[in-house]
Amino acid sequence: MKIQVKLCEVISVGAMLLLFSPGAFAQNHELFESEEILEISLKGDFDKLLKDTKGEPQYFDFSLSYVDNSQKSKKIPLKVRTRGHFRREMNICTFPPLLLNFSKETTSNTVFNQQDKLKLVMPCKGEKFLLREFYVYKLYNLITDQSFKVRLVKLTFEDISPKPKEIEPVFAFLIEDEDRMAERNHMASVDQSLIRPESVPVPEFLRMAVFQYLIGNTDWSIQYRQNIKLINVDKTSLPVAVPYDFDHAGIVEAPYAKPAPELQMLSVTERRYRGYCMEDMQVFDETIALYNSKKERIYKLYSDSKILDEKSIKSATKYLEGFYEILNNPKKLKSEFQYPCLEGGTGNVVIKGLKK
Repeated sequence: MKIQVKLCEVISVGAMLLLFSPGAFAQNHELFESEEILEISLKGDFDKLLKDTKGEPQYFDFSLSYVDNSQKSKKIPLKVRTRGHFRREMNICTFPPLLLNFSKETTSNTVFNQQDKLKLVMPCKGEKFLLREFYVYKLYNLITDQSFKVRLVKLTFEDISPKPKEIEPVFAFLIEDEDRMAERNHMASVDQSLIRPESVPVPEFLRMAVFQYLIGNTDWSIQYRQNIKLINVDKTSLPVAVPYDFDHAGIVEAPYAKPAPELQMLSVTERRYRGYCMEDMQVFDETIALYNSKKERIYKLYSDSKILDEKSIKSATKYLEGFYEILNNPKKLKSEFQYPCLEGGTGNVVIKGLKK
């Protein structure tokens, strides 16, 4: 990792988690509106695909199949490639992340209707950590609609390489397309570079930055768009920062995740507020109230889970308790949230990531 210094209504949590049972494989008309697990199969040369982890990724011909609600088999030709930087290029993952490239002409009358390119997050070091990351996306969905929706899938492999391998089905999840997410919020993606954190309206910035603190994620920056997308209403309006890619978060606790050395942290489970300096603590009042108002639903997201293992639920609950203990202790909160104001701290470290 390179470092440079210098509410659409949400379905009730109880109802949506009731559908999160391993046997609940079904589809809905809108890909990201259903909470049911989508069972899909990918057919292609997995030997070539999974070995493509260096240099410019190459597309390979694949087909995707699933059974719709009327029990009809659907088959869609598409192209698939590996994607990402850390999880793709460091050779640490059993499966690198994938990008599914659809042709809109072939997706009509399917659950993927009008989809173009979709990110598919694969289990890097086991399904446990993938499901933990999936729940981080669901957590931020509870906070704001200006967030990426995700869809859990059960993925079956059909390898047609010269020496095909038997690959066990795995859980994975799809991430909503950036432009679709922006459009859903009546906004558009921002391509402009050199945008500083101060350019984001303070309430929206704090909502995002405090969320990163809640989950223990330090692997982000607005300046370099490290795991951040920007959207706005038009070119004259200020942008909103939308976070993604949470595998380095403390609440996920992936075995390969480490904080950047320049941050001088011992572990990703250690929290570090990485907003910019705001000495007036009253500016946080609205954000603190927001997260306190969501507390019960956030805990319920985990406690009612039917797919997370018991250890993951207990670990997440304990991690959430640490956040709320600080959030409602004025002395501790000031110490944590004014860290960027310390001259001798690492609050001026900006994460650049592996982007080229």
